[in-house]
Amino acid sequence: MDRLLQLEVFSRTAELGSLSKAAEILRMSNAAASRHLSALEERLAVRLIERNTRRQWLTEAGQELLQRCGTLLNELAEAEAAVSDRALSPKGMLRVTSSLSFAMIYLAPMLPAFRALYPNLSVQIIAANRYPDFIEAGIDVAIRTREQEPDSNIIVRRIGQMRRVLAAAPSYLVSHGQPEQPADLARHNMLVYNLANDPYSLRLRKGNGAQTVRITPTLESNDGQIIRGAALAGLGILIQPLYIVQSDIAAGRLVPVLMDWELPLLTMNVAYQNRAGLPAKIRVFSDFLVTYIRERSEPGIWIDATK
Repeated sequence: MDRLLQLEVFSRTAELGSLSKAAEILRMSNAAASRHLSALEERLAVRLIERNTRRQWLTEAGQELLQRCGTLLNELAEAEAAVSDRALSPKGMLRVTSSLSFAMIYLAPMLPAFRALYPNLSVQIIAANRYPDFIEAGIDVAIRTREQEPDSNIIVRRIGQMRRVLAAAPSYLVSHGQPEQPADLARHNMLVYNLANDPYSLRLRKGNGAQTVRITPTLESNDGQIIRGAALAGLGILIQPLYIVQSDIAAGRLVPVLMDWELPLLTMNVAYQNRAGLPAKIRVFSDFLVTYIRERSEPGIWIDATK
């Protein structure tokens, strides 16, 4: 860094014809500017600027250095300006992966407002319920439900926790009846998301009491929208995060069951690679997403969403 500052002092002094003016532009004292210039000449073992009480002039070596370092300093200034501009107005492609449900309910609706703020940033959404490798898939941001990553180079930023519910279509409940206790679920048609932790064992809590029920699925799938579609068709009782079925419950298409029993909360996180300098596109997207979820979600879906 000192070498660069020495070149800046020399270049400014040569261009302005005055060491004091160069010091003023660079916001340093005359003594400091003189020390930097002397250090440069000492390091190069050559006199760059001749000066007397009335004027100063470049030596032949000084003229050659001015030409070369002028190009270097200009390129550096252009590079810094480009990076600064990218930080203020991110550009390029942002690749985001999440489940299909999360992409449909949160990511797609928020993109118009996000793009209005960052029009030079394109977004690619990879809907996937598995967890693709960041590097192999070229992923910038992943929306994930696991709280820790096996790779220590992945940063996990918590969005918040979501409620999960048991719900079924009115037609199913008319035909099969309402479960009154968790144990009743064992005899019902259950629609299971098979990528959940221990998907065939339901742990429910009520006050200080807890029950665990083993279930055999009528339908299982690795996608929440398939589970939701089957429930809407009257096939059985689903177990899903509330955000996926909130609109169906509000419209009466699905009816919650065992509402006095609570399922374990589901934690949602934003994950991205740990880098020396976090790219602006990742930072602005993560901040925007967290704010959007906090402000736009229906009450009761999220618990302790990140502030």
